[in-house]
Order: sequence, then structure tokens, then C-alpha cells
Amino acid sequence: MKRRLDLQHSGVERSAFGQLHDGTIVERLTLRNRSGASARVLSYGATLHAVMVPDRDGIFGDVTTGYATFDEYLAKPQFFGSSIGRYANRIADAAFTLDGQCYSVPANDGTNSLHGGDDGFDKRNWTILAVDDAATSVTLQLVSPDGDQGYPGTMTVTATYRLDDANRLSVDYVAGCDAPTVVNLTNHAYWNLGGEGSGRSALDHILSIRASHFLPVDAALIPTGEIHAVDGTAFDFRRPRRIGDDVRNARDAQIAAGRGYDHNWVLDGGRSQTPRPIAQLDDAHSGRRMTLFSTEPGLQFYSGNFLDGSTTGKTGQYYRMGDAIALEPQNFPDAPNQPRFPTCRLEPGETYRHSIAWQFGLID
Repeated sequence: MKRRLDLQHSGVERSAFGQLHDGTIVERLTLRNRSGASARVLSYGATLHAVMVPDRDGIFGDVTTGYATFDEYLAKPQFFGSSIGRYANRIADAAFTLDGQCYSVPANDGTNSLHGGDDGFDKRNWTILAVDDAATSVTLQLVSPDGDQGYPGTMTVTATYRLDDANRLSVDYVAGCDAPTVVNLTNHAYWNLGGEGSGRSALDHILSIRASHFLPVDAALIPTGEIHAVDGTAFDFRRPRRIGDDVRNARDAQIAAGRGYDHNWVLDGGRSQTPRPIAQLDDAHSGRRMTLFSTEPGLQFYSGNFLDGSTTGKTGQYYRMGDAIALEPQNFPDAPNQPRFPTCRLEPGETYRHSIAWQFGLID
């Protein structure tokens, strides 16, 4: 779906998108700014369902993946645009120790736990707390009880999506708990700036990442604990370059392990109080540019290696390997088991905050 620039009123529209098996309605909230850009958010998974932004000719296109119907989200979950928790990415052997006690979490990725387990935050229907037309924002809430997916303590999480008139889309995650626990929240949007279903590969996009180091992984994609310099490797994106240049380089042991990129970059400067630019994605064909901002110390870059043509997207096109890529700001994978990594511990009375922003514009 494409349309030309059409100045209009901003605000938030609410509609039904589907319903759970128990009859609970899943809502779709459309945030629209004055320039005509929009973002659709689903209450299910606090999911970013669609992002409509203009190309160099003023033609609007949807640049993120997803399903056309809610039933498809239930039938084949793939984290498209979902809010991920309690712990994004992988935890080795589906267990961790906190204050001397071992906690087991679901093993849903071989022997490891991935993205919070079988029933993570991406598979919950979040409560809509507030809709603000003036700010073009929506706030959703999820309460995760003590023992949820094996994690200790009750955790209350909010996700606030905003879209401003400069085509900056953001989500702010805030969490608190009533007992010591671990937390790592992110958004798992997949991007193709050429347009979802356009038939153009995201592997032709030009990517830069502000990181001088990355985390090598073992065969199960768990970080080894080492922190390697990107210099002279396929992981050096300090200068903008085409994603596809090394994505199939099986002579690189790390590329072979992930069947492409599925690694965490160690962002220069570490964790920050306010969002700072961490990556930039350009599509020469459409002229679109996306600059990614975050407050967290890591960035998981996944080159869509397991999109295998068996999934049909919103426009009725099959998603194939590299048709979209994920850039997931977050803490480091397996940090609960690796004391050298930045802390993921959250105490009662503390507030966890992670701010992500996607600034959409045009290539200079």
C-alpha cells in the first residue's frame, strides 16, 4: 500500500484487529502525524505492526514486516515488531543463578531460552493505559507475575509509543519489580526501507553501526564471553557498507555459526541516560534513511537468515532470507550468566528504562 504526501490532522485512531480464543479484543492503534506518516501498534505483544513513511518522491510505503490478520500472529509467531521480555535474546541452557538460587526458564531455542520463553511478552495482550491525541502517543501496560516463565518477582512494564511531526517514532520501556530479578526489553521490528513486500532485498541496504567491538558466539549462538574488535572482520560497520557483502561468507566462522549476522555489537560509549544514535540504515532505491537511537549498551543485528519463503506478509508476498533485517537495541545476550557483561539485575525500588527511537528521513 502506497500513497502520496497528504497533509492532515495528527492523532490516534483505535480499532479492533482481532480477538483471542477467550474473546478478548486485540486493538490496533494508528498514530498519525501532520505530514501523513503513521505507525500502527497492536495491543497484542505491544507490537509495531506497520510504519508508513515517504520515499524521495513523497510516496508513502510500509517499511516493516508483519501479518495482515491477527490469526496469523497466533498461528506462526515470529516476533514481527513485538515487544520482547522478560529477557530479550538468549539465555544459555535456559537457566541462571541470582543470589545463589537457580532459576529455570523455558528452553525454546534448542537448549537455550530465547526472547522470554514460549509465552513471553510478545504473546500477551497488553492493557491500553493511555491514548494522547495531542502527543500522538499510546501507553500500554503488562503485569508479569512472580514465577512467570520461571522469572522471579512480579514485574510491571509500560511501553509508550510516540510519533512526532518530524517522522521520529519512539518507544520507551519502563519496568519495576517487587523482588530482585533480571530484565532486558527491546522491540523486534524487521525493516526493509524499500517497502514491505516490494521484492527488493534488505541485504542491498547500506548499514553503519557505531561499535568497535562485537561478541563472538558458539555454535548455539551464545556469546563465548570474549569481546572482539571488529577491525579487519566482516563485522566492521563503522563505515557505511552494503549488508550483503559478507552475509554469505561461510569462510568466516562467525558468519557460518549464524548463517549470516545474528550477533550483538558492543556499542561505543556503553549505556547512556538519553538516546544516542547507534546505527543508520539507507536504501538507495527509495532514498529512505532510518537512524536508530537507544540508551542500551548493545545492538543485536539479525540479517533475516531464517526467513525461508514460508511466511506471507501484509501485502501477500512471501518473506525470503534477507527480505528484512532486525536491529534490536538491548543489553548483551546471556548477561545473567556472564558477570563481565553489563548488569541486567533489577532491584525493588529501582526503575528500568530503555528508550528506542527510529528517525526516518531521506538520504542526503
